[in-house]
Amino acid sequence: MTSPEIRQQFLDFFKSKGHLIVPSAPLVAKNDPTLLFNNSGMAQFKDFFLGNGTPPSKRIADTQKCLRVSGKHNDLEDVGFDTYHHTMFEMLGNWSFGDYFKQEALTWSWELLTEVFKLPKDRIYVSVFEGDKKDGVPFDQEAFDIWKAIVGEDRIIYGNKKDNFWEMGETGPCGPCSEIHIDLRDADEVAKVSGKSLVNADHPQVVEIWNNVFMQFERMADGSLVPLPNKHVDTGMGFERLCMAIQGKQSNYDTDVFQGTIQYLAQKAGKQYGDEKWADIAMRVIADHIRAIAFCIADGQLPSNAKAGYVIRRILRRAVRYGYTYLGFKEPFMHELVPLLAKQFAGVFDELIAQEAFVAKVIYEEEVSFLRTLSTGLIRLDKLMEDCQGKVLSGDDVFELNDTYGFPIDLTALIAREKGLDIDEAGFNKALQAQKDRSRKDAGASAEDWMIVREGEEVSFVGYDETQTTTQVLKYQKVQNKGGIQYKVVLETTPFYAESGGQIGDTGSLTFKPSGITLQVLDTKKENDLIVHFVSDARIEQVAADAEVIAQIDVNRRRTITQNHTATHLLQAALQEVLGNHVAQKGSLVNEALLRFDFSHFQKVTDEEILKIEQIVNAKIAENIPLLEERNVPIAQAKEKGAMALFGEKYGDFVRVITFDKNYSVELCGGTHVPATGEIGLCKIITETSVATGVRRIEAITSQQAYALLSEQEAVIAELNALLKAPKDLVKAVTSLIEQANSLQKTVAQYQAKEIGGLKAALTNQIETKSGTPALIQQVAVPTADALKNLAFDLQTEAGSLFCLLVAEIEGKASLALAISKDLVDAKSLNAGTIVRELAKEVEGGGGGQAFLATAGGQNPAGLGKVLELAQNYL
Repeated sequence: MTSPEIRQQFLDFFKSKGHLIVPSAPLVAKNDPTLLFNNSGMAQFKDFFLGNGTPPSKRIADTQKCLRVSGKHNDLEDVGFDTYHHTMFEMLGNWSFGDYFKQEALTWSWELLTEVFKLPKDRIYVSVFEGDKKDGVPFDQEAFDIWKAIVGEDRIIYGNKKDNFWEMGETGPCGPCSEIHIDLRDADEVAKVSGKSLVNADHPQVVEIWNNVFMQFERMADGSLVPLPNKHVDTGMGFERLCMAIQGKQSNYDTDVFQGTIQYLAQKAGKQYGDEKWADIAMRVIADHIRAIAFCIADGQLPSNAKAGYVIRRILRRAVRYGYTYLGFKEPFMHELVPLLAKQFAGVFDELIAQEAFVAKVIYEEEVSFLRTLSTGLIRLDKLMEDCQGKVLSGDDVFELNDTYGFPIDLTALIAREKGLDIDEAGFNKALQAQKDRSRKDAGASAEDWMIVREGEEVSFVGYDETQTTTQVLKYQKVQNKGGIQYKVVLETTPFYAESGGQIGDTGSLTFKPSGITLQVLDTKKENDLIVHFVSDARIEQVAADAEVIAQIDVNRRRTITQNHTATHLLQAALQEVLGNHVAQKGSLVNEALLRFDFSHFQKVTDEEILKIEQIVNAKIAENIPLLEERNVPIAQAKEKGAMALFGEKYGDFVRVITFDKNYSVELCGGTHVPATGEIGLCKIITETSVATGVRRIEAITSQQAYALLSEQEAVIAELNALLKAPKDLVKAVTSLIEQANSLQKTVAQYQAKEIGGLKAALTNQIETKSGTPALIQQVAVPTADALKNLAFDLQTEAGSLFCLLVAEIEGKASLALAISKDLVDAKSLNAGTIVRELAKEVEGGGGGQAFLATAGGQNPAGLGKVLELAQNYL
C-alpha cells in the first residue's frame, strides 16, 4: 500500500464514522504566542479544548503538518541518525469534542489498524495509565477493561505519568493516555526477546504509532484536578511510522515517503544508499530537512536571523553542510528537490505546488549565501578542534563560527560531536549577549491566573458595523513584563479589531457603569482566537464586575487604518496587473501612518513600473468603487469567485470575501475597509526595497498623509524656484548648476593635487633617521582624510624604507595616517594598525588597518601635538 493510499484510507475510515475532514493548519503557528510552529495535531484545535471557540463538528479528523525543532519538542539532533525521528512530520488524528469517549476511540483504533491496514495483531501492544497516588489520579480502569476485551491482559502495559498522562500546560485540560506500539523486528528477534519488554525502551523497531489522549480533568492553579464537564478525545498517529509498519520496513526512511528524494540524492552523488554510513545519514538528513524548509516557506515563513525564520535557516544550513561534506555537493542542490516534493504532496498540501518556483528560488539563494562561507568556515572549525585543549570547544570559538561564518550553534555542535568533542554552550550564550547586548523580550515575564468575572465562552466581534457597543467583562489577566504591569481584558462583545492579517489592533476606551470610570485601551490582539484588550490601569480590578461597559474605539485612527488597508487590496491587484500573476503577498503592515506590502518578485520594481502601479491604484480610487462585503461564504464558493487567499493562513469552512470590482480585486480578508474606494483620496508609493530573497517591499501612504507629502514637495519646489529666480525649466536649471559644480570640483582637485605634490617634495627632505629607523613624523595641511592616507603611502613607497606618520586637522576633527615599509615591519615587528590605534586615544578616537598602512580619526584635534610627541618617543 502506498503512502497516499494509507493517508486516504485513514481519512475515509473516520469519515465513515461521522467525522468532518478538515485541512491541515499552516506549519507556522498563528495567533498563539506560546508556539513558533504547530508541533502537534491538536495545536489548531487548542481553543476548542480551552473553551474559547466552538468546533465546526463534534467529530473531526485530519492530517496535520507538524514541526519539532525547538523548545520542549526538539528532535533535530536525532534526525538522520535513527530510523524514526523527523523535523517535519504528518500527524494523523481524530478528535471528539464532548461526543464519543474511550470505548469508541480505542475500538476504532484497533479496527483501523488490524482490519483496514491488516497489521498483525500479535505484534501490537497497548498501554494504560497506572495511576499516580501522589497526584491523586487513579488507575485508568476504563481503558484497561476496554483493551482487555480486545487484546487480552498480556498485551497491556502499565504506563507512568511521564508516558501516559498528557497535560496542555501547568494548568488546563489534561488526562490519561493510551498508546499503541508495534514490534517490527524480524521473527528471529521476536522469538528471542518479547516485544513487550522493549516498549518505551528506545528500540528502533519497537515504536509507538498511535496515542489516544482522554481529556477528562482540568488542572487547577493549586495543582489539584477536577473532572471536566465535557470529556474530549485527542489522538495522534505518526504517518511516517504508520507507513513503515504497513509497508514492512524497519526505517521510516525506507518507505516511499522518503525514498524518492533519497534515490535522487544518491544518483546525483554517484552513490548507493546503504553502502556508506555517513553518506546514508546525509541523505536521510537532507530528505527530512527539505520537507520542513519547503513547507515553512510555502506557509509564509522565510529564512531569517530571528525567531521562526532563524529555525528554518538553521535547518537549511545543517542540510547543506551534510551534502557538502558527505555527498560532495559543492554547488546548490537543495532547490532541485522542491519539484519532487511538490509532485509528491499534490492534492494533499497544494500550497507547495502553487508556489514551487518561489520556494525553490528562496532555497537556492540561501544555499548560495551559505556555501560562500562554508568551506572557509569548515577549515577554521577544523583548526579550532585541532587546537582544542580537552574535550570542549570554547564558547568564544563557537560564537566566532556563528558570527563570522554563519554556523548556527547546533551545526557546530554536530560537527564537534562527530570528532568526539562537546561545545561550551553557556560560553557561547555569554558571548552572544555581550555582542548584541540584548535579551529575550519575554525574559522575566509572568502572568497571574485569569480572573473569571462572568461565565461565557463565545466572544462576539461587531467592529465591522459598530464603533461603540455596550457589553460586559468576561475575564481579565494581570501580566508583569519588562514594560511594567498590564492587564488583558476579554469582553463579551467588542467593536475593537484585534491585530490580524497585518492590520494593527484598535485603541480606544472602556467606560464602566455605574462607577463611571474610563480606562484607555492601548492595543487589541488575538491570543488563541480570543480578542484581548490591553490596558495598563489597575482600576480594572475594581470595575471589572460593573454591570455595563461602553466599549468605544478611536474612530479617527480606525478611519486612517481602514483607508490604508483598502489601498493595500488595490495595490496587490495593481502589482499583479503590472508585474504578473506570480505576485503573492508575503507579509503586510497596515497602521494609521502607512501601509507596507511584501510580495514575491525576483527583481527590483523599476521607476516606470512603480509609476504605472500608482496610476492604476489612483484610477481605482477615483472610480469610487463600492465595497462588496460577503460574510460566511463557503470556502469552496469563495475560491470559485477567484478570491485570493494568503498562503500560510488557516481558513475555516466559511470566510469573508472583500470585493472592489469583481474583475479587479477579490480577496479573503478579515480586516476593516472603506465603504467605497473614493474615501482613500490618494495613494502615493514612497519606497520600494528588497527584504529577503525573492521578496520585495513597497511602502505607501494615503489620504491626509499623501496630501501632506505632496504639500511638502510643492513647498520645496516653490523654494527652489525662488532661489533660482523662477527659471522656465527648473530641472534644466538644476542640471546646469550640477554641471558647474562638477567642473569646479575637477578644477579644485587639480589645484589640490598640485599643492600636495609640492608638499610631498618638501616632506621628503625632512626624513630623519631615529634609532636606525628612517622616519617622517609631521602635522600637515590637506583637504581630506583620503589625501592624508595617500600622501603617507606615496612617501613611504618612494622612500623605500620609512616609518611615516602624518596627522592633520580636517573640518574640525583629527586624522592620522601611518605607513610603514615592509622591511621595517618584518625586521622590527612593527604593526601600523596597533600603533595608530594607541595613538588615536590622544584625540579621543580610534582606528586600525594593516601592518603596513593604517588610519585613525578623533574628535579632539587639540591632541595632535601629543600624538606627534608619543610617536617620536616610540621610535
